[in-house]
Parts: sequence; C-alpha cells; structure tokens
Amino acid sequence: MLYLNSQNIPELAGLNFAQRMQVIRQAADKLPVPTKITLNIIKLLILFPLFLLLARAFLNDDGWVIAGYSLLLIIGYPLITRPLTFALCRKQLLQIRQQLFPQ
Repeated sequence: MLYLNSQNIPELAGLNFAQRMQVIRQAADKLPVPTKITLNIIKLLILFPLFLLLARAFLNDDGWVIAGYSLLLIIGYPLITRPLTFALCRKQLLQIRQQLFPQ
C-alpha cells in the first residue's frame, strides 16, 4: 500500500512529525545501494522533463507558463517521490523505530 503522508503509516503511529522523519531518514539511509540508485533514477526521470519544460518557458518568457510548471514541480514531485520512499523503507521502519524510541 502506498502512503501519501507519514501519519498514515501504521509502523510510525504515535510519533510526532520530527520523530517520524528521523525514522524515515534512517530507514532510507539503510536501503541497499541498488535500491537507492533506482529511487534516485526515478526522481531524476521525474525532475528532468519538468526542468526542461521550465527552461523552455523561461526562454520564451511566458510568465504564466513558468508559474504553472513551477507549481507542477512543487506539487507533483513530492506526490510521486514520498510514497515511493515510504514504500521502499517500510520493511525497516518498525525495527528502526524500536531502536530510536523504545517503549
């Protein structure tokens, strides 16, 4: 299951935002290298076309188009990459939570 928000991840229930981000960061750091590379390639595949569109809009001096592509970049990038990161890190979340915040 893909989660858009870290609050909805059952393994992180009861933690505040800073604690959830700490667990997610450490889980992402512990991902195997091929998985990290794949995740970063996916991020580049998302960013590259959007930046090309943004650059083209800058060259044409289209103010509203620049704003539209910028908004798409700001909203679209996290909507795609965060659920992917959460899904890839999910296996380690409970273990890292128990290490960082023992009950």
